[in-house]
Amino acid sequence: MSETELQVMSQGEAAYYRLYEAIRAGNFRPGDRLREIDVAERLTLSRTPVREALRKLENDGIVEHRPRLGAVIRTLTPPEVVELYEMRLVLERTAAQMAAKHANTAEIDLLNDINDQIAALGDETQQAAALNQDFHHRIYLASRNRFLLASARGLNNALMLLGPTTLDDEARIKTVSAQHAHIIEAIRAGDQTAAGDAAEAHLQTSLRHRLKGLDR
Repeated sequence: MSETELQVMSQGEAAYYRLYEAIRAGNFRPGDRLREIDVAERLTLSRTPVREALRKLENDGIVEHRPRLGAVIRTLTPPEVVELYEMRLVLERTAAQMAAKHANTAEIDLLNDINDQIAALGDETQQAAALNQDFHHRIYLASRNRFLLASARGLNNALMLLGPTTLDDEARIKTVSAQHAHIIEAIRAGDQTAAGDAAEAHLQTSLRHRLKGLDR
């Protein structure tokens, strides 16, 4: 969103957008306490719109109020993480299948370009995570189904609560890019079954890596 677009928002709306994006970017993480004065200073905002933004984030299920702590970014329990990945698996398997049916050459080439960028990043995990989000979003767009895309957006708030990216080292980035390549290959071939299977295998690997991190 541009600065011009932010300027036409109310102060509360602008504060919400900036804080939401800061959480999504990992600048604030699950379990972090969000003191009004600290957030206001960090985002160069006044406290009143920050207070309004925190209330909205609480309504979104992103923030919760804890006794003696105040506003804290929610942390998902291991069972909630599994439930979230179960929903992602259903949606992303379907998205890959529909992309295999509808994607055009330009869309598939773009997926390949994004994945090549991921593979070339080495250990730059934050940049790889951002490109990874773009990769999956492009598959949803290629599915040509607005209702599927809307369902995926509905998971965004919960995905933000997963915490740091699972792309935490060079080996993991290589694994992810190799799995992406299998998805792309199936989409390019128009093989809906193979595309769905590849997407499911990819998410199962991600879930195992995520749960292993929770045990540390």
